Amino acid sequence: MDHEVAPFPSNHKERGRTKLALLELNNLHVGLEDGTEIVKGVDLAVGTDEIHAMMGPNGSGKSTLAYALMGHPAYEITEGEILLDGENVNDLGADERAQRGLFLAFQYPHAIPGVTVTSFLRSAINSIRKARAGEDDPIPVREFRTQVLAAMDELKVPRELAQRYLNDGFSGGEKKRVEILQMAMLKPRIAVLDETDSGLDIDALKIVAAGVKALTGPDMGALVITHYQRILNYIKPDFVHVFVDGRIVEEGGPELAHKLEAEGYEAFMPVPAGGEA
Repeated sequence: MDHEVAPFPSNHKERGRTKLALLELNNLHVGLEDGTEIVKGVDLAVGTDEIHAMMGPNGSGKSTLAYALMGHPAYEITEGEILLDGENVNDLGADERAQRGLFLAFQYPHAIPGVTVTSFLRSAINSIRKARAGEDDPIPVREFRTQVLAAMDELKVPRELAQRYLNDGFSGGEKKRVEILQMAMLKPRIAVLDETDSGLDIDALKIVAAGVKALTGPDMGALVITHYQRILNYIKPDFVHVFVDGRIVEEGGPELAHKLEAEGYEAFMPVPAGGEA
């Protein structure tokens, strides 16, 4: 018989949380331009000072969810809503969501030849400052330089990368470190990290994890999307969500990640048509 994994009732009040979540997803459905549904009804609540891990096998729809959160035009929200601080942002563009404090660290960051790391960072900061002030409010050059050099040193990003074109010829580890550098400089309210651990050696993984831990606090919450438990050895999540076939099918604490590492996702996978439930 056909068997579908039922969506897990994801409700932050049921998990003992009393404060208002900064990011809320209510029955979120996301499809491709051709109408194929990928995300099939997700409820999730992420507050500041919290790290949520979303774990699932390849092809489960985790990256689709991340792109939909940031407003990628190739992914259509067909039902449900994304709330940021109580505001529905379904119809806002990626730039407007970023201005309100959403940030996405890509699994495969794109190169931008001709645009240096520092130029990109300063433009992004000034765009956010302008949106919040309602007029041009550029960060002073000296203040920007002090901040970016301090952040690079803290995150162990080689200073020579500052004047190189963004991600152009960067190693995988350099790309991911610069993603975390962007997060440190832009100071988002909710950071979504889409398989940031992908392709990292152990040293780069530790640095990226340390950066996420340092930045998560009273002003920022984080959603770490991964299919390996490895990065969670260095970032202890407050909540773990198992994501299979476009749905959250189980939730728990850090111990759930260890269970997934030991047993895999098989117990949560839907039974194929004709199989036994």
